[in-house]
Amino acid sequence: MHSREVVFEPLDAQLHRDQGQEPTMLRARKELIVNGKNVDAPWHLYSYLKPESVRVHPEATVRPWATVQVEGDAIGFAAALGYSRRSQIYKRGYCFRKGSLIILMFQQEQVDPKNQQPIPAHADTLWEVEVKTAEPIRNTPETPLSAAIEEVLEIQLLMKGLLDLRRQDV
Repeated sequence: MHSREVVFEPLDAQLHRDQGQEPTMLRARKELIVNGKNVDAPWHLYSYLKPESVRVHPEATVRPWATVQVEGDAIGFAAALGYSRRSQIYKRGYCFRKGSLIILMFQQEQVDPKNQQPIPAHADTLWEVEVKTAEPIRNTPETPLSAAIEEVLEIQLLMKGLLDLRRQDV
């Protein structure tokens, strides 16, 4: 996988911070390479909301999220929604699927300020691992949240000794 991710913050982000709240960031993600081939994929806008309390879900980070596919100028669309561009990164690595989960293993690449292209990660760059549901799920009797958490914990158990996949509030 190779993707470009642009992070936006609301125009009133400083007001949120002054009130002691973190603003809700909006992210735009575009896949550049899938299965080793360059692709002209659409943009996906998504937002992660505040994680639920560790008391409610001590074993995994659970947070509401929303996603929408955008054809065309996603960056202009985000600006029209009242967001300003904060940062941009590229991620290069691997993507796996297990049931309803996506497992991403990637390194972040910095952006060349001159041409906005990715700078390949240094050999010492740490690998990041992200395990999440492929799509947002609703906590209903047909799709209980506990089932998704159990799937994540199963991956955590499989990787024990190789990776630290404990709860992390980012």
